[in-house]
Amino acid sequence: MEQYAIKGGNPLVGEVEIGGAKNAALPIIAASVMTDETVHIDNMPDVRDTNVLLDAMQEIGVLVKREGRHKATINAAQINSLVVDGDNIRKIRASYYFIGALLAKYKNVEVALPGGCDIGCRAIDQHIKGFRALGAEVKIEYGLIKAHATQLKGSHIYMDVVSVGATINVMMAASMAEGKTIIENAAKEPHVVDLANFLNSMGANIKGAGTDVIRIKGVPTLHGTDYAIIPDQIEAGTFMFAAAVTKGDVTVKNVIPKHLESITAKLLEIGCEIEESDDAVRVVAAKPLKSTQVKTLPYPGFPTDMQPQITVALALSGGTSIVTESIFENRFRYVDELTRMGANIKVEGNTAIVDGVEKYTGARINAPDLRAGAALVMAALAAEGTSLIESIHYIERGYEDFHLKLQSLGAQIEKVDSERDYKKFKLKTG
Repeated sequence: MEQYAIKGGNPLVGEVEIGGAKNAALPIIAASVMTDETVHIDNMPDVRDTNVLLDAMQEIGVLVKREGRHKATINAAQINSLVVDGDNIRKIRASYYFIGALLAKYKNVEVALPGGCDIGCRAIDQHIKGFRALGAEVKIEYGLIKAHATQLKGSHIYMDVVSVGATINVMMAASMAEGKTIIENAAKEPHVVDLANFLNSMGANIKGAGTDVIRIKGVPTLHGTDYAIIPDQIEAGTFMFAAAVTKGDVTVKNVIPKHLESITAKLLEIGCEIEESDDAVRVVAAKPLKSTQVKTLPYPGFPTDMQPQITVALALSGGTSIVTESIFENRFRYVDELTRMGANIKVEGNTAIVDGVEKYTGARINAPDLRAGAALVMAALAAEGTSLIESIHYIERGYEDFHLKLQSLGAQIEKVDSERDYKKFKLKTG
């Protein structure tokens, strides 16, 4: 299995180009099956999750043509199966987006129960509630979610909790239901807005995405479109905090600064300097970092997907910080690994009490999930000595060319796949 070998101690300096948002690409790719016409998608991240989704589509008869790493042409006129149940699709969370997309178009679908990172309970009860409100019968049998409807009809749906996945799934199904649908307490994340814009470019009638009330007038059919996916706010945020922990100076390019406001606010609080332009944000960490408090919240609050990254920074900050995780209950599983590098963190329930230390030291550590894995890479980059990070397949689920982008900023990081390669790396980097 491949691993990252990292020699810490180099400040990250330079510019890095941010790719398309994984969390927007996944529902947009799934939604492209809702028309028989051709869909062209640009700025698509070349990461494991998007590739698994495209492979799953091909298995049910969708024509997928890759035009370079970041473009795909998709035509779903010849779908030959409404059962999405391959080995790979079970490993990613986004499999459930096929339910809303195929239910909208064909009124019938069976999809494998989703997988993804083990960061806590991600129930699908709000998805099921929404589909049933639109007139579908939904049941779970033999590891599959089965949804069927004679007809989908618009409805007034109140989400019991703010759920990005359920908002997206119900929005897809409702866009081709008869009549009007109102989704209240809807998620407001940028990727919810991006999917709504994509569906509208195909002829859907969706208003209010980005607010907590989304209004949808169903249409009978959708048409083809050309669409470019928004930049990835979490990839951008990861590099911004990587600048902070390595005492660096990094400009993230091809971003929407508005999407990064909660992240830039916390970087300013802990003592970084921020410069914003139309499509770039520069982070300079010239002073010692300071402690703060942070609580993860649905957008526009601080993202749960950035919680491990800020914790890695706060563990190197002066004083005591409090990190409260309000979205996923298993999101602190990386703390044991970080402690092996010298961090002083005590977890009590959904709260971490973080006492800042002067430095991390290199260690052999394991990436427990996607975002925590990226955060541990950041810690290794800031650490004294050499680290080896295992289970990097989690990181590659959501970061394209992560080690290459870090190398371009001056990081000493390489992929290795044997103990011999790791020893060579240690000799080379001294």
